[in-house]
Amino acid sequence: MDLSIFGYQFMQNAILAAFLGGVACATVGVFVVLMGISFIGVCLAHAAFAGAILGVLLGFNPLLGAFIFSLGTAAIIGPLATRGELNLDTSIGVLFSLMLGLAFILMGLMSGPKTQMLSLLWGSILTVSKTDLILLGVVAAIVVGLVTLFYKEIQAVLFNRDIALAVGIPAGLIIYGILFLTGSTITVSLSPIGGLLIFSLIINPAAAAYQLTYSLKKMFLLAAIFGIVSGWIGLLASYLFNVPSGAAIIVASSLIFGLAALFSPKRKIKRWQVRDEPSRVFQSTGK
Repeated sequence: MDLSIFGYQFMQNAILAAFLGGVACATVGVFVVLMGISFIGVCLAHAAFAGAILGVLLGFNPLLGAFIFSLGTAAIIGPLATRGELNLDTSIGVLFSLMLGLAFILMGLMSGPKTQMLSLLWGSILTVSKTDLILLGVVAAIVVGLVTLFYKEIQAVLFNRDIALAVGIPAGLIIYGILFLTGSTITVSLSPIGGLLIFSLIINPAAAAYQLTYSLKKMFLLAAIFGIVSGWIGLLASYLFNVPSGAAIIVASSLIFGLAALFSPKRKIKRWQVRDEPSRVFQSTGK
């Protein structure tokens, strides 16, 4: 097997992008999985996509438009859920519908080829630029830095928001911070990974880590490792089998989740509970 291709600059950029994107996406994925808002990846990706198209139409930087729309949508999710007495997933679904419609309307208004916009949907990690790498690096550093700095507060909010509020932790601010970090991560990952695929790279590594540990710290660490490994395995598979890199990365992350679920210690505990304490399990699941 000739691995000389990994000596080329574009492949080295792709490897670094997979590392940075894997860390950032998997870290925010832990929040998404634990908060039960898995749909947010799709919603914010389409918001960023719509913002990028608007930027092209109006003649300003598409990335700036993507950031504005993504972070703006993240800011609206909470108030929409609160004022409409909806859960977060419902408000996310409403905004996703709006952003999907706006994206297609704006695409319809574009004249000429739409290759640049469609590339944001599918991504191309093999053509990642230095600017993309810098942005990925900055966002990954911010995500990891804030999680490290405010770990105890984040842990308290994820465990029980009401208790966190009772002891003086600004739970609302932390929730919005998580949403903004998610939006920023998705925006800078549009070009290398793609709007249609970023959802999976956020969910799968974190979900795999959740299968293997009860510790939040270990979950963050495992999720980051799984995100990085998914990217690198996907790149190798893309080279060996001549398949799209983004899709290969997502398949790799799905396989990692499947293995984690298969060997999950939580699976064995649930079996024991169902056998020895069926009434408690059925009651807790609402059956």
